[in-house]
Amino acid sequence: MRKWLTLLCAPFILGLINVAIWQNEQLIVHGETLLLELAPVDPRSLMQGDYMALHFAMADVIHAQLQGQNEHLSQRVIVQLDQQRRASFVAFDQQQPLAAEQLHLQFRLRNGQIKFATNAFFFEEGSGSRYEQAQYGLFRVNQDGQLLLTHLLDAELQALGQTKLLQSATH
Repeated sequence: MRKWLTLLCAPFILGLINVAIWQNEQLIVHGETLLLELAPVDPRSLMQGDYMALHFAMADVIHAQLQGQNEHLSQRVIVQLDQQRRASFVAFDQQQPLAAEQLHLQFRLRNGQIKFATNAFFFEEGSGSRYEQAQYGLFRVNQDGQLLLTHLLDAELQALGQTKLLQSATH
């Protein structure tokens, strides 16, 4: 009986995984681009490899607006994009219409910290010096505000350590 249950569940699980992969690929190809200013730190993890912990400046603005709230919360904010597509906080989403060059962004409040799509950027071991100049995270965002980090950028908005797959997706 367990063998049949396993055989029935395996294609379903594989299908769910493939749908999630396809959704992320669609977000990379069709999502709007935006930049979030960050303040990186450079911890290293023996279990996970090299990575950079990310803290976004907008998280501080949102946290201040929440006035010390520490509950678990998932919500959206509205951001305004400038000419370089850098995002700045406008308001919490209350179902109001978006103005020109505004987007929704999803965030989560967990343990008193605001989290966007990710709070870490993993890179190949030994290549950390490429990312030391990171000032912005380049994201793709869909209409629901779901974010996907694709690159780190320097102060001149140049991609750092860009992969060939993502190079073609950003043009």
